Amino acid sequence: MALTIGIAGLPNVGKSTLFNALTRATVLAANYPFATIEPNIGVVPLPDERLGVLAEIFGSERILPATVSFVDIAGIVKGASEGEGLGNKFLANIREAEAICQVTRAFADPDVVHVDGKVSPADDIETINTELILADIQTLEKAMPRLEKEVRGKRIEAEVLDAAQGALALLETGVTISAGGAAAGLDPQVIAQFGLMTAKPFIYVFNTDDEGLADTEMQERLREVVAPAQAIFLDAKFEAELVELEPDEAAEMLAESGQAESGLDQLARVGFDTLGLQTYLTAGPKEARAWTIGKGWTAPQAAGVIHTDFQKGFIKAEVVSFEDLVAAGSMAEAKARGQVRIEGKDYVMADGDVVEFRFNV
Repeated sequence: MALTIGIAGLPNVGKSTLFNALTRATVLAANYPFATIEPNIGVVPLPDERLGVLAEIFGSERILPATVSFVDIAGIVKGASEGEGLGNKFLANIREAEAICQVTRAFADPDVVHVDGKVSPADDIETINTELILADIQTLEKAMPRLEKEVRGKRIEAEVLDAAQGALALLETGVTISAGGAAAGLDPQVIAQFGLMTAKPFIYVFNTDDEGLADTEMQERLREVVAPAQAIFLDAKFEAELVELEPDEAAEMLAESGQAESGLDQLARVGFDTLGLQTYLTAGPKEARAWTIGKGWTAPQAAGVIHTDFQKGFIKAEVVSFEDLVAAGSMAEAKARGQVRIEGKDYVMADGDVVEFRFNV
């Protein structure tokens, strides 16, 4: 299963610089609004040190990590819903994303103009949320006549129309679906069919500098602004420099900065956690690979990610935890120690399970 995160924010907040760092691409990062017009799409491997270890144990020829797709769109400005700037038609490029990463400027630099003339993260967040809310209102208002007609024709259940009306009422109060949908009694599965952007999980990335990374009070204030969503604080320029280095040099540079984890690794980890995802691992002479699944998925569901035939013909799964396998040193020794389990259709997968599926074609 693919994980796609849409990157949104005002112009000149560091979105494209962050995207460059994520993908090591050469996307234009210019100091003026609308430098990004067409969406930039990049597929980023998730860092997973376990795969290198498995490759050594199994003599794997290649390593295939799980991936995240990032979609970077043009900067959103106040009034986009009414045609300001580039308007909001380009928001369709992130409508299919599973989550939205909202990049917000939290650094002062007289050489980088702010589209509103001042640096205020809370105001910027309100601007973006307002434009997303207005875009969702337009989506629902456009869909409403069709939904009413389909209910009258008994082609859809009345609860679908009720959900759309409830979502519209909530949005008109200025509250996003992700923030207020549960309290309003909106069914997430019904709401999902409308493709509303404010119904998606949000991750907030505050692009700051050395001073901001050290300012824990400022960070706490901004965490409160976006709660219960998760917040990440990073320096996009620093991250862009970091990914250009060799691994050893990058680790040294990261240590010198006093950070235990790069901002990009945080974003990948938080993205997975926000969407309730995890990975399981397979390994052999050809490849060591990480597969993305949802938390709580059963073994047959996990097998289906490899191939639908694996799920249909599932018989059993041979499972060993990554830690037990590494401690044993080989599958043969892990089996000798009784650490390789035979699991059936009801087994709930755990992150880091090393698995071999048995199935009938």
